[in-house]
Amino acid sequence: MESLELPKDLVYGAVLVSITGRQELLIENYRGILEYTQSHVSVQTKTCRLVVRGQNLNISYYTNEEMKITGRIDSVLYEN
Repeated sequence: MESLELPKDLVYGAVLVSITGRQELLIENYRGILEYTQSHVSVQTKTCRLVVRGQNLNISYYTNEEMKITGRIDSVLYEN
């Protein structure tokens, strides 16, 4: 894999999380939305559950590959 110089997220299907300040979060390589409220969003990934907690959370958009969450983000947790 390393000799091919392929990105690890592509090779292993790892989740990518990009956070812009406290207002925007982009998740790539997720499997599904488990729970969605204004105070938390729970997402299943290949290896864990990702929980975003905050206030006025909103899923701005989602596709099969990525989703964008906006609102006031207080924490991001990785659970087994």
